[in-house]
Amino acid sequence: MNFCDLTGKTALITGATGGIGEAICDGLINAGAKLVITGTNQQKVDELVKKLANDTIGFAVNLLDETERKTLILEAGTIDILVNNAGIAGDNLFPRQKREHWDMVMELNLNAAMDLSQLCMRGMMKNRWGRIINMSSVIAATGNTGQTAYAASKAGLEAFGKSLAKEVGRRNITVNAIAPGFIATKMTEELPQDTIENYKQKIALARFGEPQEVADLVRFLASNEAGYITGTTIHINGGMY
Repeated sequence: MNFCDLTGKTALITGATGGIGEAICDGLINAGAKLVITGTNQQKVDELVKKLANDTIGFAVNLLDETERKTLILEAGTIDILVNNAGIAGDNLFPRQKREHWDMVMELNLNAAMDLSQLCMRGMMKNRWGRIINMSSVIAATGNTGQTAYAASKAGLEAFGKSLAKEVGRRNITVNAIAPGFIATKMTEELPQDTIENYKQKIALARFGEPQEVADLVRFLASNEAGYITGTTIHINGGMY
């Protein structure tokens, strides 16, 4: 068996059409997994499905909608590996933070992950094997100006995973979080150059991470080789934190 072989497993990746999401898809499909992917834009989902091939199934889903979350799992079938990657920041200074924006961040970053985990749990428990990987952020640990909602949602996601890991461990289901720092995506490319250089000075490796480096960690945590790792958060930030 190849290292981190996922042949015969089905993985659901939310937020698959973003930079990190697409890299995760590439990593898991190269490991032999069958993929179910989601995004908010039908055209982007269709393009990614075509690129990935290998019986990949794609859904354009509004994960803010609880009904759509339930429909997704009904149509996707049994999921062995759940990667809760979809998320939004909703940045704003706290005195200007609107409740509806706060609620939206919590709904997508925390509540959607909770719902999908619960909906996928029955199949995992029946098969006595499962992997839930929640995408957190270094901001959950460090905090950041203008990101009170984002930091709170990601910290909540980590705490949720730690508790869930204790509940489902006896069924051979692991629950972990990954907390990336600054990763080179289209979003970070749009930052002013002086801002990018300022951030790099705070990183021990003096560079942003690559999406593939995050994807490699997801692939490992999804595999049998990581079967004794659960209830933890793994930071991948080049020594920023």
